[in-house]
Amino acid sequence: MEYLPLFFDLKDRHILLVGGGDVALRKARLLTRAGARLTVVAHAIDSELAQLLDLHHGVAILGDYRSDLLLGKTLALAATDNDSLNEQVYHDAIAANIPVNVVDNPPLCTFIFPAIVDRSPIVIGISSGGQSPVLARILRSKLESQIPVSFSRLGELVGRLRDKVKARFASVNERRVVWEQVLHGQVAEKVFAGRDQEAEALLLEQIEAGSAKSQTGEVYLVGAGPGDPDLLTFKALRLMQQADVVLYDRLVSDEILELCRRDADMIYVGKKRDNHAVPQHDINQLLIEHAKAGRRVVRLKGGDPFIFGRGGEELEQLKAAGIPFQVVPGVTAASACSTYGGIPLTHRNYAQSVKFVTGQLKNRTTDLNFSEMISPNQTIVFYMGLHTLELLVQGLLDHGKPADTLIAIVSQGTSAQQRVIKGTLRNIVELQQHAQLEAPAIIIVGEVVALQSQLSWFGQDVC
Repeated sequence: MEYLPLFFDLKDRHILLVGGGDVALRKARLLTRAGARLTVVAHAIDSELAQLLDLHHGVAILGDYRSDLLLGKTLALAATDNDSLNEQVYHDAIAANIPVNVVDNPPLCTFIFPAIVDRSPIVIGISSGGQSPVLARILRSKLESQIPVSFSRLGELVGRLRDKVKARFASVNERRVVWEQVLHGQVAEKVFAGRDQEAEALLLEQIEAGSAKSQTGEVYLVGAGPGDPDLLTFKALRLMQQADVVLYDRLVSDEILELCRRDADMIYVGKKRDNHAVPQHDINQLLIEHAKAGRRVVRLKGGDPFIFGRGGEELEQLKAAGIPFQVVPGVTAASACSTYGGIPLTHRNYAQSVKFVTGQLKNRTTDLNFSEMISPNQTIVFYMGLHTLELLVQGLLDHGKPADTLIAIVSQGTSAQQRVIKGTLRNIVELQQHAQLEAPAIIIVGEVVALQSQLSWFGQDVC
């Protein structure tokens, strides 16, 4: 171990910062966030740094550095472009037994600044020992993406009630078990959902009862997006990785399923046209049964659960059964697949509105209101319409949509298998018969399709 990680309490401690430029400003921001009192010495001090000192009751000294400025200081930092001055600060601090940091010069440091993930009171420091600060920052960004900002509020809640838990549960082991249950259960989830008062009330109730166990679990209705795992939200990923049970659709990609908790029970409830692996009623019952058994259940849906995903129907049943739930939006197929296909859904010169329509026609009849879809300045996106393409095209033509209206099909959008064909209402059926694009696919109708050749970026095969 090159350095021992330590956390300094710098509230109202006096720190000497030698240097007044941009580098010194960055360090000053960090130190004042920790409550330090700064003395800055330099021949010129950045205006923003001067304002920071005024705001936090610091001291600015215009002039030369002197070793006596180290008296009474807890830490010393040198952030100048003068190597000999930096060395002098280092040697003076060593002689005075004061920890010292010379910025970007590890041999002249007795302490170093880590890359920081700040979820106060939770703080994470990442260090490469000065060998690769960029790598430390990359690791920090990974952690930032996986640790919600709401962990800060959760830490504050735990801190407020820590003494109550200690008084209620006698042994260290009991307290450990309680906190593990709390931090993996509904109390934490309520905080993450912004329901802090409910979280505190529930935790107080559990402390009073002498147990943090909950009789009822919770259901998370999670939008998995169109297939590319990079398009998942942070919240979706977090819930997927802590679920006890995952019910997933046919449209959820293998790459996304790989991100679920390894030991979760994975239940396939996918649906194809005319082939439902599990009827909707049975899906609703599975959600209710697993939640009533105290399990955390993720209902993982392709795209967004509230856009042709029957999410509302499932939540109605959960509500009636008294099951708590959360909904996590996903990137819907129309937005993602058109973007990856190089087709903007709206454009000032082509379309000022967009309409999402299901192509899954009831009883194989064209019961859609085609008269609403013939506006020339509108983009129409059909979901699940590949098998009814001929009926959709004919319906548009019959209601006055010009035969030369542009149309595109994006198949398996956002995946490595993505393919796109472009044509007009006159020839798209013939083009699809030749190309045989596979579901899932979206159909985009409108003049915005003309931009595809200019804006294509994902490297898809265009037929």
